Amino acid sequence: MSTPPPSSRSVKISDDERGGWSSDRPRRDGAPPRPADLSVRCRVLPTTDHMRYTPGSLVLVISASKIERDRFTDRLIEDKNSVLSRDKVRALLTGRVADDQIEEKSEELLLAAIRRRLTAGDTTVIGLDTIGAEEREPILRMATELKRPRHAIFLDTKVSGEERAEHDALRKAVDAGDLGAEGVQTAMRLGGSAITDLRIIVFRRAPKQD
Repeated sequence: MSTPPPSSRSVKISDDERGGWSSDRPRRDGAPPRPADLSVRCRVLPTTDHMRYTPGSLVLVISASKIERDRFTDRLIEDKNSVLSRDKVRALLTGRVADDQIEEKSEELLLAAIRRRLTAGDTTVIGLDTIGAEEREPILRMATELKRPRHAIFLDTKVSGEERAEHDALRKAVDAGDLGAEGVQTAMRLGGSAITDLRIIVFRRAPKQD
């Protein structure tokens, strides 16, 4: 007589244990842990003349034009101490370290400054050098680990030559909410007159509804 199969039993998994792909567990072959998956749902924000972010947020300003990037942050970010960029760090290091060490040192000091601000819960606005994901990745990973809100503003300026394909791909990714795969929680694309139509960015909590 055959033995009946054991009865099945459901196992409840708490919310704390749910995580899908476990990227932080050591691999059985002894290889180092995989980097944690940063993916979140990215909300694509419409263009507006007034933008409000939670205090302590990380905001990445992405632009192929450093001139437009700096003009944008100078005009809209009231607290200039919250705005960081590699250009600012390079300027501080020029004449103090050897020219062949400036890039390495500027990366090191910039990431350290970002970590200090985010750890303290301070609003941090980063004017990125490039439009590539490689520059965004360590910053977004750090902000995710520290559980800080993460936002991106893409200044859709005119580009030509080799950069056009990458720029067009980023435009599509922003509009589709694909930056969520990098850990960005909200993204907004500003092009043409929309760049100047945005007149104010504040870092304050929304007032309570009565």
